[in-house]
Amino acid sequence: MTDDFVAQTFGFVSLTLGLSTFYQKDDRKLKWVMLLLNISHLIHFLLLGSLTSVLGALLSALRTGAAIYTKSIWVACLFIIATLVIGANFAENWYQMLPLAGTIVGTFSIFLLKGIALRIGFLIGAGCWLGNNLIIGSIGGSLLEMAVITMNIITIYRLYRNQLPLKV
Repeated sequence: MTDDFVAQTFGFVSLTLGLSTFYQKDDRKLKWVMLLLNISHLIHFLLLGSLTSVLGALLSALRTGAAIYTKSIWVACLFIIATLVIGANFAENWYQMLPLAGTIVGTFSIFLLKGIALRIGFLIGAGCWLGNNLIIGSIGGSLLEMAVITMNIITIYRLYRNQLPLKV
């Protein structure tokens, strides 16, 4: 019971860090908070005993750290290839590929997309992570991904609405 409480506590720390990323106006600060979120998630998933979630969070942390310093397509490709290799070697069930799929989509998105496409990428990645979190019993992680999905849908709508020509 104590181990589960500690694991879920880290999930709620992740939830708090994840929600605070929406308040960062500076992209560099956003990435630093996201890095802390990834590390908190790594510990959370480790305590829950979900190896592929741990590996996905580790790759997400490394990716986010790299994205602070570069937007290189080659770096993105290295992280995507590493995620595929890890998935091939460690996933034993289809659902264990969900956090890795979320990591791949997130990597592609953070390095290569902008605007609405970026938000759609984050939406798809959050859907993968939500499925994973529901399956492994991550309460804070599930709440976080539901918030991310909601915020991305709202942001996509706002960005789309801003692209429409004004009607007089």
